[in-house]
Formats: sequence, structure tokens, C-alpha cells
Amino acid sequence: MKKVLLLSTLLLFVFIGVTNAQQTRKERREARREAAKKKLEAERALEAQQDSIAFQKAITAMKEGNFVLEADNIMFPSGITRYVTSSTNYIQVQDDEGIVQTAFSNFTYSPGPNGLGGVTVQGTVSEPQIRTDKHGNIFYNFSITGVAISATISITLTGGTNEASAYISPNFNSNNITMTGHIVPYEESVIFQGMTW
Repeated sequence: MKKVLLLSTLLLFVFIGVTNAQQTRKERREARREAAKKKLEAERALEAQQDSIAFQKAITAMKEGNFVLEADNIMFPSGITRYVTSSTNYIQVQDDEGIVQTAFSNFTYSPGPNGLGGVTVQGTVSEPQIRTDKHGNIFYNFSITGVAISATISITLTGGTNEASAYISPNFNSNNITMTGHIVPYEESVIFQGMTW
């Protein structure tokens, strides 16, 4: 009888120990989940704050007429999209002057008119118009006219961020392109200009 009682007591302690160990593992797992959730929430809040600051800077730069849309990709009329370097593919507006530049990194066989594998055209900006929709998106339209360019450019800045797309529509042909990237103030841009024609 003493052996049974001793064995029962021993089993009870083992059962309590296993149960406590499982609860401890469960508590640690829950604590890790909670910590990961809080970290993710903090990262999202920081990202939202940074996006808001970038959005305000972009709006101010557009209103002042001193900004650069640094493109990450370009879509051609055929629907083909090319991922590009933002420092050499951009739309720049500075005061009343504008530059549209494309440059493709695979220019081994053809450096293009600008020496970067694309074109760089410069002109005078006219008729700038800016409006906001009910979702907070900003629409900035203007014309640019120069020796080698005559086009209408329509930029859409996504509300709450500095992400934007620009639809470039030449006035004398249908070689429309769309550039997608980020709008930054001119003084914060990091761009490299090729030869203008």
C-alpha cells in the first residue's frame, strides 16, 4: 500500500511538472507572439509617419515647382515595363524649366543621344495645374515645350506617400510612356543628367 501511495504521489508530481512545463512553453510562445505583434505595430507606425512626412515634402515641392520624380520603372506603349535606375530616369521641374530623361543600363551597343542609353530632353514648363481628389491623391498636370520635346505630363501622387506615376504624352506622336517612382524635393534629389538635345 505504501508503494502504491508513493508511486501515486510521484506520478502526481511528474504530472504537475509536465503541466507546468507546458504552460510555461505556452506562455513563452504567447509572449513571443505579443512581442512580435507590438514590434510590427511600431514599425508600421514609424513607416506611416515617414510616409506622411515624405508626402508633405512632395506636395510642397510640387506647389513650389521644384521637384523630381525619380523613376523606378518605365512602361512603354506596348505594355512592356523596364525597371530602371532612379538617378538617371526622372522628370525634373525646377522653376519654369523641365527635364525628362530616360537611360537604360544595357546600352552596350547604343549609348543613345544622351550617352546613357536613352534621351534627355529639356524645355519650358507651362500651364501647371494641381488638384486634389476626395481620397487625398494629388494630380499635377503641365506642358513642356523645347527644341526636342513637346508633351503633356500628368503626374499622380498617391495620397499619404511620395509614390507617384507620370504619364508622358508627346503632342506629335503616340509614343506615350509612364514613369513610376517617388517625388522628392529638387534639393534632395540624387540625379545624374546626360547630354541634352
